[in-house]
Amino acid sequence: MLKAEKLTWAVDGKTILDDLSFSVGSGEFVGVIGPNGAGKSSLLRCLYRKNQLTSGMVEFAEQSLNDYTMRGLAQKIAVVLQEPPTRFELSVADVIRMGLTPNKPLLSFDTLDDQKAVEEAAEQVELSDKLEQEFNSLSGGEKQRAMIARAILQAPELLLMDEPTNHLDVRHQIEVLELARSLNISVIVSIHDLNLAAAYCDRLILLNRGRIVAQGAPELVLTKQQIQQVFEVNVHVDQHPFNRKLRITYDLGGEKHGR
Repeated sequence: MLKAEKLTWAVDGKTILDDLSFSVGSGEFVGVIGPNGAGKSSLLRCLYRKNQLTSGMVEFAEQSLNDYTMRGLAQKIAVVLQEPPTRFELSVADVIRMGLTPNKPLLSFDTLDDQKAVEEAAEQVELSDKLEQEFNSLSGGEKQRAMIARAILQAPELLLMDEPTNHLDVRHQIEVLELARSLNISVIVSIHDLNLAAAYCDRLILLNRGRIVAQGAPELVLTKQQIQQVFEVNVHVDQHPFNRKLRITYDLGGEKHGR
């Protein structure tokens, strides 16, 4: 579905992402993890051409990302940013409806089916009662859910999500990730919460200082040694009692590297 080889991105002579190679298969749910400043958001921006590569290549569906028109790319890839836009002077329904644009002829009018699709997307993210409300009046978490509903309407083959759980309470964090998984498309999500990453991701890419430290199944990436080395925090890794996935417990005493 997506393949990156020797992806490098530099700004003003400073290398932010250095020689990254990875692939994402059809239907895979891949998490990008790492400490602040590791390059997670920068990587996602490279994957939808917000950042132009300094060197290396990215292919989507065996075609160079640079060969797609912006409209063609929007038909394939949907993006949910870390900070939802705050300047939409539109209703929630209008913001969600924007997800229809890449797949509709120019200057076409909305149909009854379009309206139904908007309502169904809003229902999936629990915003049915907010459709006529102004987008700017929503809370941070509600704005994020509206942007996810817009991405659902886009009907993409790949969904990129940059810290989608940042503004959400615990219940909505879980629901958003379950919703993303239920779409049965490829998803790449940057995420801080290592326990959520372990629970929902098929594979993980661990970044530190712009380089890939490890990639693979969560149990291969989220080892005690690698977490302590990259995040500089002492942890215990065992099995979660509910989902049988990995569970990371942090030493709140502040010790580093097990000292």
